[in-house]
Amino acid sequence: MKFERSEEISNLLKDIKIPKMFHAVQKFKRDRVDPKTIPALVYEQLSRPEISETVKPGMEIAITAGSRGVANVDVITKAIVDFCKEKGASPFIVPAMGSHGGATPEGQLEVLAGFNITEETMGCPIKSSMETVLLGYSEYGKPVYQDKNAHEADGIILSCRIKPHNAFRGKYESGVLKMLVVGLGKQKGAESVHSDGMDNMARNIPANGKVALENSKVLFAIPCVENAYDETALIEAIPRDKIFDREPELLKIAASNMPSLLVGEADVLVVDEMGKNYSGTGVDPNISGTWSNDYVSGGLKVKRTCFLDLTDCSHGNANGMGLASIITARMFEKLDLNKIYMNSFTSTVLKSAMMPPVVANDKEAIQACIRTANRIDRNNVRMVRIKNTLHIGEIMLSESYYEDVVKGKYPGLTAVSEPVPLEFDEEGNLVN
Repeated sequence: MKFERSEEISNLLKDIKIPKMFHAVQKFKRDRVDPKTIPALVYEQLSRPEISETVKPGMEIAITAGSRGVANVDVITKAIVDFCKEKGASPFIVPAMGSHGGATPEGQLEVLAGFNITEETMGCPIKSSMETVLLGYSEYGKPVYQDKNAHEADGIILSCRIKPHNAFRGKYESGVLKMLVVGLGKQKGAESVHSDGMDNMARNIPANGKVALENSKVLFAIPCVENAYDETALIEAIPRDKIFDREPELLKIAASNMPSLLVGEADVLVVDEMGKNYSGTGVDPNISGTWSNDYVSGGLKVKRTCFLDLTDCSHGNANGMGLASIITARMFEKLDLNKIYMNSFTSTVLKSAMMPPVVANDKEAIQACIRTANRIDRNNVRMVRIKNTLHIGEIMLSESYYEDVVKGKYPGLTAVSEPVPLEFDEEGNLVN
């Protein structure tokens, strides 16, 4: 998509003052698994008798791999593959990501390749298809689907991350059951779960999950939980019959690990990059406060937000851009509307796919946010800048926060530089 710059808009914004910024460090709880020990930890978990006895010689086993940027996902997946091989089984990987990747087999392979998950790196086949099998209907009348290749295998291993969802609250959010019925359900499964709206996701995920577990060959799950720094904090294998009981407990641990922007409120939030590898909506509203509906709340209380870029591994899928107040031309020209709309129409959340105003560069995006934010002190703008919502251990804050941070108003937040002007290149994009 091609952007055409408007001199009139540029002239309207050019005199808007951008505040000086300083670097700050946020400190959170940091339970962490050393990445070097992950293969051994996976092996230890899978060697537990109630888990290892489900993997038998000669079995063809499907292992799920999703579309999120899970820490060490390639290492974890490869360790599961190697364990199955050692047990004499024949593993293969299934892209389990609902409608992502444009809901095409090629697109979903492309997403996995962005996470270093390929047939070469994993040492096993990857079977990518959008063909599904109807397993039955939930107690609410929702059809339950499953990837055909996974369903025809001798067993399924659910590998995923457990984390609070970005649009609803329930006992089961982003985790094992969602991987089972949305990810492994492909586009049809994702549509089934989302079709009653986000306010019914909390009931549809376990209801569809019950049907899926009763009518497929799930062996066990092996989810991970991350800490506030996007690092692996926990990996645990869960027997098939314990999934419903254990997942809510792990979700509580994941929720307790969630970071936040410790200043709590801002006039403007600048997000350097959004992406499907960070969140289903490109940015995690648990952090940014940019929610797609009124069923949940939290995160930063902010008036205006700009997204400056889209990650390459999103492959044009900027579903979630509608949660921004402003986006840049650089991001606009990366959009693949087919992938965005496929994702949005499947989830039924149209707001996420709506087009925000587009301006020429980073500088104008920030200025547009400041200019349009109502009832703020434009000479003392409270502005927060983050790289993305998955990595907020290091952030930037405007000088209006500086004295309070230095005085210790925000426990866990430390200034590591003094306020200086942001630097922009000749094209008006940030360089520092």
